[in-house]
Amino acid sequence: MLTIWGRKSSFNVQKVMWLVGELGLEHRHIEAGGQFGGLDTPEFRALNPHGKVPVIDDSGFVVWESHAILRYLAARYGEGRFWRTAPAERSLSDRWMDWAHTTLQPDFLGGVFWGFYRTPELQRDLPAIRSKVEACARHFQLLDRELMGRDYMLGDALTLADVPLGTHLYRYLNIDIERPRVPNVEAWYRRLEERPAYRQHVMVPFEDLYGRLDF
Repeated sequence: MLTIWGRKSSFNVQKVMWLVGELGLEHRHIEAGGQFGGLDTPEFRALNPHGKVPVIDDSGFVVWESHAILRYLAARYGEGRFWRTAPAERSLSDRWMDWAHTTLQPDFLGGVFWGFYRTPELQRDLPAIRSKVEACARHFQLLDRELMGRDYMLGDALTLADVPLGTHLYRYLNIDIERPRVPNVEAWYRRLEERPAYRQHVMVPFEDLYGRLDF
């Protein structure tokens, strides 16, 4: 049995849950972190010494860090669909996964979502927020160019490249910030909206997080 720890509103947990849904894996989900707590217990620290979610236990094998989990699940359960054995083919997803984690996510989740949406209005650093909004606009314009003529990031089928990038879209397109027109990104988002696993695990209402620096 696959067990997954992490609260449903966690961005990084949503990536993992979306892939679990796409793979149709039987699993047990344990709410942890934020208002659920439990991350500082000796039992949880034995699973992940960093005390963060998501964490999975796959029949006794424990993995932490969201992108490591994505790669593990894809390799074990999604070969041919989400995992390519040829290094050159696999690199096509890997590069977008790493870019999402090192470039897009810090600018959007850390800079815009936390700096603007989750920070009380009187505490916001407006110049810093404006800079991150502009950076995100450039990132999504880049993705818009990449998606021209494609249904998904790498072609006509959902791949691992779509998961970390696509998890951003629900929040990015539904908060009150200035955004450029990105028609190919918007069409991609509409395709993702049609996927049951995306609707269930990524399109999680987040209004209760507005103006809250706590969980």
